[in-house]
Amino acid sequence: MAKKKEGGFVADFKKFITRGNVVDMAVGVVIGGAFGKIVTGFVNYIINPFIGIFMGSGSLDSIKTVITPEVLDEAGEVVTKEVAILWGTWIQTIIDFLIVAFCIFVMVRIITTMSNKMHAKELAEKAEADRIAAEKAEAEKKAADEAAAEKAAKEAALRESLMNQEKLLGNILDAIKKN
Repeated sequence: MAKKKEGGFVADFKKFITRGNVVDMAVGVVIGGAFGKIVTGFVNYIINPFIGIFMGSGSLDSIKTVITPEVLDEAGEVVTKEVAILWGTWIQTIIDFLIVAFCIFVMVRIITTMSNKMHAKELAEKAEADRIAAEKAEAEKKAADEAAAEKAAKEAALRESLMNQEKLLGNILDAIKKN
């Protein structure tokens, strides 16, 4: 019997699609698309008519350069469509882009500022913990140095005491020999 291979296409696809960054990216695309529609609606239904008031044409859509005019038959049906450069529509697209770019810039700036503040707090906490650890290590080192110095002083005093005792014993032996 052939052994069934582990994983397989469906399992690999499931693993891929449930990764956090793939799901986050998909959510971002959906929200971005919806946001794009909101901005396009804002430009088409609010900004465009407002600009049209000042231009006298009613909207940006009417700004165009006709290359070949529309041709109609006797019944009023379009035989040949108009060929034109749609400057107004292009300007609307640029306005859409600028609004979306500005909103993304603002969001990224807010997120970056918040991230920097959060990291600044973490860095300050880490620096404080490092400072406390350094002070503790310094205090331990100082205590160890003092203990070592005290031990060395005691050993030196003990050696001196032993030497004095040897001298004293030597003097006692000399005194006994003389007597």
